[in-house]
Amino acid sequence: MAPASSSMVAGTPDPDRAREYFTGLQARIVAALEQVDGATFRTDAWQRAEGGGGVSRMIENSHVFERAAVLFSHVMGKSLPPSASARRPDLAGRPWQAMGVSLVLHPRNPYVPTVHMNVRMFAAPARHSAETTAFWFGGGMDLTPYYPFEEDARHFHRTCRDALAPHGEDYYPRFKKWCDEYFYLKHRAEARGVGGVFFDDLDEPDFDACFALTRDVGDAFLPAYMPIVELRRKEPYGERERAFQAYRRGRYVEFNLVYDRGTLFGLQSGGRTESILLSMPPVAHWRYDWHPEPGSPEAALAGFLTARDWI
Repeated sequence: MAPASSSMVAGTPDPDRAREYFTGLQARIVAALEQVDGATFRTDAWQRAEGGGGVSRMIENSHVFERAAVLFSHVMGKSLPPSASARRPDLAGRPWQAMGVSLVLHPRNPYVPTVHMNVRMFAAPARHSAETTAFWFGGGMDLTPYYPFEEDARHFHRTCRDALAPHGEDYYPRFKKWCDEYFYLKHRAEARGVGGVFFDDLDEPDFDACFALTRDVGDAFLPAYMPIVELRRKEPYGERERAFQAYRRGRYVEFNLVYDRGTLFGLQSGGRTESILLSMPPVAHWRYDWHPEPGSPEAALAGFLTARDWI
């Protein structure tokens, strides 16, 4: 989870409601993935010494997914780590709790895109009467194709837009832009994929409204992604496509280890390393100064790795 600074809002968050939703979301997504893959997810419950724990659900080397990880965590601590309080020093030293669902799916077939989704809540309770409880929500989802199809990107973005529409027309364009800017590899001067939506620091107008928006984003994941899986999972492929998939997965690793705030927070807060690094693909390759042949299907991906309007 990637907490960030937030303006304080009067009112107390409801962790019990949030936890019930997040655990239910994890269960629903796992059930849908098991149905399409045919495998049973492994369940790995864990506890954190400082407080809290989680449940990691995952499969590896399966029929549709080479790795699929759907994680729930609810962890607590006595003092916010630097990644959470750097931009809000007034929250430094606060006790905290964070909970949410995070997933990364790495399909076997290179024509099925990798996908990431995360929805989370963070709270820093008041320590005395002069303080109020700070809370914020964050999350989003983004699509990372290897062999891109415009209709897939349009479907994914349209579903994200429709999920946010009940909350205001400005949310989708704002969160899409945020996603384009966040999932960007500066050292490569390219986007990680075709984007989606991303948000953080959400605490206005109140807890209920922020929680409702976060739920709508989480609930949109399956209709955004599963039709793409069903459409592309049986596309024929060979060693060439698998090699290109492994090469592009290297970019995914670079982003997660260099830029991703969730990875940084997890490691700084003493999180469970095995769960934090489940987002990594099981196989990735790096080639020195390699470029796809001009005009090839592999070269076509470059045209999708810049911010653009999909709908």
